[in-house]
Amino acid sequence: MKFIKNSNECIKPIALLTFLLCGFLVGVCGCQQKGSSPPPVPEVTTVTVQPQQVVLTTELPGRTSAYLVAEVRPQVSGIIKKRLFTEGGDVKEGDVLYQIDPAPYQASYDNAKAALARTEANVLPLRLRAERYKELIAEKAVSQQDYDDAAAALKQAEAEVEVNKAAVETARINLTYTRITAPISGRIGKSDITVGALATGHQGSAFATIQQLDPLYVDVLQSTTELLRLQRRLEDGRLHNGGKNQSRVQLIMEDNTTYPLEGTLQFRDVTVDPTTASVVLRVLVPNPKGLLLPGMFLRAVLQEGTSNQAILIPQQAVSRDPKGNPVALLVDGSGKVQQRMIIVDRAIGDKWLVSSGLVPGDQVIVEGVQKVRPGAAVKVVPFQEGETSGAALKKTAPPSPTSN
Repeated sequence: MKFIKNSNECIKPIALLTFLLCGFLVGVCGCQQKGSSPPPVPEVTTVTVQPQQVVLTTELPGRTSAYLVAEVRPQVSGIIKKRLFTEGGDVKEGDVLYQIDPAPYQASYDNAKAALARTEANVLPLRLRAERYKELIAEKAVSQQDYDDAAAALKQAEAEVEVNKAAVETARINLTYTRITAPISGRIGKSDITVGALATGHQGSAFATIQQLDPLYVDVLQSTTELLRLQRRLEDGRLHNGGKNQSRVQLIMEDNTTYPLEGTLQFRDVTVDPTTASVVLRVLVPNPKGLLLPGMFLRAVLQEGTSNQAILIPQQAVSRDPKGNPVALLVDGSGKVQQRMIIVDRAIGDKWLVSSGLVPGDQVIVEGVQKVRPGAAVKVVPFQEGETSGAALKKTAPPSPTSN
């Protein structure tokens, strides 16, 4: 009995302590419930969709080619005596590039001139005889046959004169061809023949090649798919021709720098290359400093046209669903979030060009997309162009609660 008495004495303080602890916890919970408030409505920044005028461009690959190309070849045969140009230098039209040994051609020219002089000397007595016989035949002092023979001899001598004149001209031209001149102005490459080598008239291999590099051509490839898409847009009015400005072309070089001078679109080829399913667009580019060389790879930025009702939204406003389709979150008139499927055409700077899915007046969520979902109520904060991500939300975010 003594053991039981001691146990009751120990249980009473424990029960009292438990009662006091429960009362304290109930009081604390009651205070917390009394001071609690509903969670704040999330804030999002939005942009209001407004159509605007945009010049649409496309970037296409291309390669440079010389404006003029001339291969230097001999037109007569002979030994090369001199080379009169510096490889890789600039030459002007008419400059002498090579000198072929002129001695045999000079002799042929002199021989032709001598033959011409001989035939011309023979013409004079034959002409005088024909004239005398013409006067005497009226008096029947000579026979008709004698006159006919004299007249025929004169015509034959005059024909020989013309033949020899042609021979003299041929010999003169051949002598001139011993001096091989530049057919065009431009930059000449390396020489494929040396002094002392034998040149053959009209040979297949060229001595050297001259290229005119200012201006320069850029041949750009455009796929037929892009060409048809552009034509449809122009026909249905979604794009408008930009006039003279549409022929202006900006060039981007291999190191991603912009070429300082603009090119001009000359024409679009009418034949499709079956191996690439593309057509060639030729651009004429000024090259006064020789910065561009034939064969260089460039990217050409061409104007497709002007869209007067283009819809642009910031790129951060567009996300992707599990299937990869672009979606955007909007705020409706009741302040709730809606999800909208859209179709984007291309990126223009830091924005997407939306071809369908949005209409003017829609409020598209730009920032705060991660903390909202469709159907949730949100507080709208206008999006300011040029602000960093989250800057607008930080400006209007309420101060964080502090514990008392």
